Amino acid sequence: MMADAVEPGFSLMSLEDELTCSICLSTFDCPVTIPCGHNFCQDCLLTSWKDSYSCPQCRTVFATKPELKKNTVLSTVVETFNLRSSKSEAGLQGEESQPEEKDVIRCDACMEAEASQTCLTCMASYCEEHLRPHRENPVFRLHQLTEPIGDLMDRICPDHHKLMELFCSQHERPICSLCLQQVHKGCSFTSPEDQRSLKESDLRSKLGLLDGKIVKNETILSQMKDMQNKLKESATKKKRAVASQYQYMRDLLSREELDTVNAMDQEVESGQTKIRGLMAKFAENIDNMNKAKEDIHSLLSQTQTMGFLQVSFNLPQAVNFDPYTPRINLDSKKVLSSEAFAAALKKHLTEIFKQPIEARIPMLKADPTLHSGPVRLPMPPNPAAQVKAGHKKKTQKNPKKPPQPTDNTTGKANLAKSMENLLGFGVKDKPRGCPPAAEPKEQPDNPDIPQEMSSSEKRSDLLKYGTVLTFDPRTAHKRIVLSDGFTKASVSDDHVNYNDCPERFAVCSQVLATKGFSTGRHYWEVRLSSNNFIGIGLAYSSMDRKGPISRLGRNPLSWCVEWFNVKLSAWHNSSETVLPNPNPKRVGVLLDCEDGRVTFYNVADRAYPFHSFEFPFTEAVYPAFWMFSSGSFITLCKLQ
Repeated sequence: MMADAVEPGFSLMSLEDELTCSICLSTFDCPVTIPCGHNFCQDCLLTSWKDSYSCPQCRTVFATKPELKKNTVLSTVVETFNLRSSKSEAGLQGEESQPEEKDVIRCDACMEAEASQTCLTCMASYCEEHLRPHRENPVFRLHQLTEPIGDLMDRICPDHHKLMELFCSQHERPICSLCLQQVHKGCSFTSPEDQRSLKESDLRSKLGLLDGKIVKNETILSQMKDMQNKLKESATKKKRAVASQYQYMRDLLSREELDTVNAMDQEVESGQTKIRGLMAKFAENIDNMNKAKEDIHSLLSQTQTMGFLQVSFNLPQAVNFDPYTPRINLDSKKVLSSEAFAAALKKHLTEIFKQPIEARIPMLKADPTLHSGPVRLPMPPNPAAQVKAGHKKKTQKNPKKPPQPTDNTTGKANLAKSMENLLGFGVKDKPRGCPPAAEPKEQPDNPDIPQEMSSSEKRSDLLKYGTVLTFDPRTAHKRIVLSDGFTKASVSDDHVNYNDCPERFAVCSQVLATKGFSTGRHYWEVRLSSNNFIGIGLAYSSMDRKGPISRLGRNPLSWCVEWFNVKLSAWHNSSETVLPNPNPKRVGVLLDCEDGRVTFYNVADRAYPFHSFEFPFTEAVYPAFWMFSSGSFITLCKLQ
């Protein structure tokens, strides 16, 4: 086996970086080798290959998909590494579980009594009885006695069988006086006791460092627990506020429904009153005409001719008018308006609720009809009015009139205005006296902007929060080259000779800006060389710089939007949200510390938002950037 062939003095643990996949930052899982010589996990490599086939590390392009074969030697090394890691952890746990037993050093002469002292000249330990010759006989006067030593045989040089009373500082191993004259000639040396003192001092300093780190981590843990409580309290307050808003809207709609129903009831009662009055009048006319009939029959039955001729008879007034059925309908302006408003409101709310929650308020803000004139709802067509209008149109000579909006457009505009009080609970009121918002100009065709991004903002409104940024060289990974006054960061295959410091990213090719923000509003823009293997976001200064979770968005202390091949995703705490990819060349970032929100824009003729994060600020947050592809770069733009 390969693991048995490894020399005992060789530490396999030192190969951890060489056994790590540069894509997933974990030890290899089914490693494969591609023609350029680089190794990757098979699944990671296949995921990165979409339209073309290239090496994610050196960017070598292959004309056809290379045949992937498992690297059996590398796979065996990875298995050995994982096995030794698990065994070392198990060994440490086993050593901690065993109780310490005090080793008793026996006399080398009698093998029974406990040794009192060890003679470094005789290289043996003696009890008090067998130590008498060393104390009483002058022959042993020059022998060196010391406290009992249990590892006496370990102190004998295996090459010269002499006491190793020296320590080689260059090779970090104990040696004897003959070693110093032969193999270790010219090496610096010291005594084992002095070397132990140095090592103890180093370990104590490391203990102090560990204690300080533990205190800081405990402090952060306590802050995070407080943050949990604050999050719960904030969520409770926001739930109450949202429930109150929705309850207010329900009450508003209930009152509107009740008023509409009451108006219809009043209209019905008014029509019923008119009908009852007309029915009473027609009943009276019928009675009068029946009485007239009786009078006529009475006259016709009279036999005396002179008497018949002398009687005068007049018909009642009702016979002078033809009876008609009145047209009484629920067609008053108020009833028709209420009915049309309910239908239009339902349609408009349905359209709003189809949108994602982030796009609803910006959609209302960007709708110019919310600031239009008085409400005018579309009315049902009136046949009589249409006949009159048609007759009038024939008598006129085609007068020229400006084009009028269609009924559908007018209805939507008036309905949007009528929704102002109902849906404006999340929209900030504009100051009085400001001129009305100008009608948005027709936008030029831009293939980089997806159709679903209907909202946009004027870039000039964002530039008033503009801030000047530079990259922090103390945080730059050694693959990142900074230039143009620390405003351009590019990726190189050769490592830059940066000084080692705790702030520097050691695993991921990332860099932070020099400025951090905890209050106010701030806006900056970056230009991208390509939309592939690049990330833009924010991070706390306490973010990890060394381990695999030091990548942006893979921990709770950073947020980013990331282009990985053709996919755009939002990352936070290792949670991914796939987004529509606008393929921007320039990206704007608006940080609102007061509202706890950061918004990313695709900057073209206007600023088109494509994602937002909301999070509470517990410390200053820094602009952060990630790049992987060799030759790619990010430039901090000058805002004009």
